[in-house]
Amino acid sequence: MESWNILLQIILLLLACLIAGSIMAWFRQSPLVGYLLAGMLIGGPGSLAIVRADNGIEAIAELGVALLLFSLGLEFSWNRVMGLGKRLLLTGAAQVLVTLLLAAAVCLGFGFSLKGAIAIGAMVCLSSTATVLRVLVDRGEMDSLAGRNSLAVLLVQDMAVVPLAILIPLLAEGGDFDTVMSRIGRIAAAAVAVVGTLYFVLNYVAIRALQTPSFARNRELTVLLSVVIGLGATWAAHAAKLSPALGAFVAGMFLGNSKFAVQIRADVASIRIVLLTLFFGAVGMVADPVWMLKNLPQILSITVMILAGKAVILWGLFRMAGQANGTALATSLCLCQVGEFAFVLGGDARTGGLLSKVEYSALVSSSIVTLMMTPFLIAAAPKLMQWKNRRVHHGAAHAPDAGSGATGCDVLVVGFGPAGRGAASRLTEYGKRVLVVDLNAKGVAAAESMGFRAVIGDASSGDVLEHLHLEHVRIVVVTLPSRQDALLVMNEIRAIAPHAALIVRSRYEIHMDELRNAGADVVLGDEDQVSHALGDSVARHAKELLVDASA
Repeated sequence: MESWNILLQIILLLLACLIAGSIMAWFRQSPLVGYLLAGMLIGGPGSLAIVRADNGIEAIAELGVALLLFSLGLEFSWNRVMGLGKRLLLTGAAQVLVTLLLAAAVCLGFGFSLKGAIAIGAMVCLSSTATVLRVLVDRGEMDSLAGRNSLAVLLVQDMAVVPLAILIPLLAEGGDFDTVMSRIGRIAAAAVAVVGTLYFVLNYVAIRALQTPSFARNRELTVLLSVVIGLGATWAAHAAKLSPALGAFVAGMFLGNSKFAVQIRADVASIRIVLLTLFFGAVGMVADPVWMLKNLPQILSITVMILAGKAVILWGLFRMAGQANGTALATSLCLCQVGEFAFVLGGDARTGGLLSKVEYSALVSSSIVTLMMTPFLIAAAPKLMQWKNRRVHHGAAHAPDAGSGATGCDVLVVGFGPAGRGAASRLTEYGKRVLVVDLNAKGVAAAESMGFRAVIGDASSGDVLEHLHLEHVRIVVVTLPSRQDALLVMNEIRAIAPHAALIVRSRYEIHMDELRNAGADVVLGDEDQVSHALGDSVARHAKELLVDASA
């Protein structure tokens, strides 16, 4: 009967998550926030107690965490990670370290023990990969500068989950220096053994199994093998007295660098969605809504400290990395919440005695509030970025010139990817009268090889465009894939050169009217161009086939 009761509890939790997620989606907010609210309202202490946070659901949530880490590992193709750029990856690593240390220092100032302060710093330094990426994708802003920055930092944070998950139990066990170093040595030896075993099994057994015709013909075998690998690696790490996160993540990473990675990601996607829902619902069940209401001033104070502190750290690091003021600010708003894996680390810290029940409840409650604020902060980020750039634009009227004479032009091309190169290919006869602005050094080199002047810069920043002296520009071609970045550039150009003709690329048809209403003279959509090209190809091949058939 107990197993049937657990099954009923899971069904009720998923149903509540479905209803709450649907309501949040109706209001164009992240369904993940709805899952948290559903867990808070129907389960755990101080709730309606329709669902109990018993061991059965907790065990399933823990398995969900393991498979989530396995799926995260699948995303870690080294080529993809390094393609984000060393500067962004170093900024992400600096964010994790600086946030952990500063948060720990603040906690020490409030009277926490050193170990407890470090545990809190480890929780706070992480952001929510699931929530941020989901909201950015829904808003069509993954291609924006802030979106790419956020992705890079989140990837680094996901890699940091594994060492942090090892750190917390190490702090909980304690001991003198020799004891701790001996324990670290045992952990390192066990980790090498587990990683080596996983490497052999995955590269010489699992990969060969995936290459067989039976797996190619039966997709369900791939799903089963992936689940067995993810859970098996989790058990192996646990059996070796390591963090289960280590085994799951490493197994996913090895498969993620194989040629089967894309197929495996697609096959486990539906399972990942269910487990992610259960995980967020279970996280919500940790919080006590009655306790939160009674201690609301304290929780809101902690929430503001977390959001403001992380935002300032992220803004400062991205400014040091050479990002424009508005872009750094937008990125900081996207990433200033506390992530879902902080609850896993917090549970370990609570079990290990590093945090008291009240301290744990306050941190968990505040973290949930930051997650609930995330969709609103990400929605506000572009507007705040535009406002900041406008202030910079008005305050930079007497700024010095940028670059060695690369100012003033008749035609400005913003972005020099494939679309930008295609647009500029018709302008080679005008040579130096064309100016290209791109953030990518390769794009600038390509523009210069075609005979154009080119500068590296963020064209959505008012000070960059002001320094280029574009008052007399006649044509502006905006080829950026991000709708929000294109709107920012258009806004700045209209302020500097209101009579210039604006030709703008729109990646998606649904954004074309918005760009026209914002002042674009011509809007060309990727989907429209692809549609015409496909139609021409289909008509040409159909005509040939019909001719052959009639002959």
